[in-house]
Amino acid sequence: MRSNGKKAICFYFQVHQPFRLKRYRFFDLGHDHYYYDDFSNESIMRKVAAKCYLPANKIILDLIEKHKGKFKVTFSITGIAINQFRLYAPEVLESFRNLAETGMVEFLAETNSHSLASLKSRSEFEHQVNLHKEMVKKYLGVEPTSFRNTELIYSDEIGSWVADMGYKAMLTEGAKHILGWKSPNFLYCNAMNPRLKVLLRNFVLSDDIAFRFSNKEWIAWPLTADKYAGWINKLAPSSELLNIFLDYETFGEHNWKESGIFDFLAHMPGAILKKTPFKFMTASEVADKLQPVSAMNIQNPISWADEERDITAWLGNELQAAALEKLYSLSRKVNRCDDDHLKKDWEYLQSSDHFYYMATKFFSDGAVHAYFNPYESPYDAFMNYMNVLSDFEIRLRRCFPDTAEQDQIFKLGTQVIEKDMVIEKQSEEIEKLKRKVSRIKPAVKPAVKKLTKASELIIEWNRSEKKAAEKSSATVKKRSGKTTSGKVIEEPVRKTKEKVPSKKISSTKKITAAKKTGTKAKVTRQKKSK
Repeated sequence: MRSNGKKAICFYFQVHQPFRLKRYRFFDLGHDHYYYDDFSNESIMRKVAAKCYLPANKIILDLIEKHKGKFKVTFSITGIAINQFRLYAPEVLESFRNLAETGMVEFLAETNSHSLASLKSRSEFEHQVNLHKEMVKKYLGVEPTSFRNTELIYSDEIGSWVADMGYKAMLTEGAKHILGWKSPNFLYCNAMNPRLKVLLRNFVLSDDIAFRFSNKEWIAWPLTADKYAGWINKLAPSSELLNIFLDYETFGEHNWKESGIFDFLAHMPGAILKKTPFKFMTASEVADKLQPVSAMNIQNPISWADEERDITAWLGNELQAAALEKLYSLSRKVNRCDDDHLKKDWEYLQSSDHFYYMATKFFSDGAVHAYFNPYESPYDAFMNYMNVLSDFEIRLRRCFPDTAEQDQIFKLGTQVIEKDMVIEKQSEEIEKLKRKVSRIKPAVKPAVKKLTKASELIIEWNRSEKKAAEKSSATVKKRSGKTTSGKVIEEPVRKTKEKVPSKKISSTKKITAAKKTGTKAKVTRQKKSK
């Protein structure tokens, strides 16, 4: 690979604290519309602010003054984090504003609610990015020119969207399976729109600080600033750009002050400047001063999460897929609604953390997910989230009152039938899985049982949705007297494998009554008797 002789090192810090949902039970639906655990959110933010944000920001500000323009860093602060600073720790927001005023700190753009919108909706993705851009301008006084997507999620298509929005560079993971023989230590460009520069995270150097710093069993422990600078210097002959991306909570929260992490941060920039040919730059400076060596082709989305470096941390099982699909099925109605409270809840419900808690992974990945998970199990996380989402949908429906009761009853009847079909299909799949358990190897049984549990939870949620639809339908029927303008309201009929004369089945009530008697044979006998 060619090099232009310049050598840059970039340090990026992710700042994000998720809004935790409170325990929201099924019987709260339609009655309690406040979803957040304020006590937990405030106590966690105050704790992390004292242990990490305030002392770390002070050290970085001192380093900027000490090295007189030679030390620069880049922050990626989510809109959710900014809102929590405003609510619970305004002094932290002030300290970030002080860093911005030095001119040595860049702030990246991203989705406002740290969402997975880039995987589901371009319009929602662009809307959230624009919201975040305005928040950064308003509260930090700067306008972002480079981009970082949620959890470094990236693909050629997502990169082209970011380029169309006018951003010059985007950071993602230097995953082995997309690099092949290439090195992450160079600048690349987007395959669909070469105007966008692609910066790849060096996960080895990043994880040395983030995950291995406090591990006394690590062969390189203890990690000192001089040792770290020595490793960087060894990469100099074969590297042009080093991107080090960490959770900012690495300093003081994940690695406590007693581990020496703040001393490492205070001495690391000086050691790198003294012992290596690399210069500290921000993401936008790299895009302006370095030239890409080639395009980076990434067709399927990647991220920095777990061993796979893909999106299975948020979409790796049926629970996550069902929850995300349900969430974004509401996007059209939300966009037409003018309720500010609903808009705010919509943003927070999109946070990727909710889906991260539903992961059912094993081994080291499972341990990482469990560490950040406030729920007892992924299934508990799923049920709590879906209860909240169901209440949110109830509130959303109230924004669009349906004056045509005939249409309303038909839609509710259709929903009941659809839920019936989904429940029936899922039940058949569960029975198949249970039959397989007895014939498979013991080592695989836990995974199959987890999959069965996930399917059972989806069935339970569909049943609750079905009951809600039946209840709403009954209420509307009672209010309308089963007629509108003297016309009998027609109800949907479930499609079956055999053609049934329409005169023998006039409504879903007969189907429901037939189901309660037992098997399909009994349904047939009922029809014959008539």
